Amino acid sequence: MSDPIYERVRNNPKFAELVRRRGRLAALLSVIVLGAYYAFMMVVAFAPDLLAQPLSEGGALTVGAPIGAAIIVVSWLLTGVYSRFANGPFEQLNNDIVRETLQ
Repeated sequence: MSDPIYERVRNNPKFAELVRRRGRLAALLSVIVLGAYYAFMMVVAFAPDLLAQPLSEGGALTVGAPIGAAIIVVSWLLTGVYSRFANGPFEQLNNDIVRETLQ
């Protein structure tokens, strides 16, 4: 691509909207995932007894194991949420930008 094409893309208001919306979604999902991971690590570091309680009387599985697994599953689900937006509204905006730029 040549410099005039880059300039037309950067000047397209849909490009600014795409960058803004994609950045906002990525930041929100990142805060959710990182917040969950760091909260879990803080509990492990400063209150390990909370997570060390067994799930059942005399059981070996502790409360921390399903919470840790849930954090991983939530991370996967949020990746799916981002993929849905990337392949839906963000892809449509991208196609509009390309179509308008090449005209």
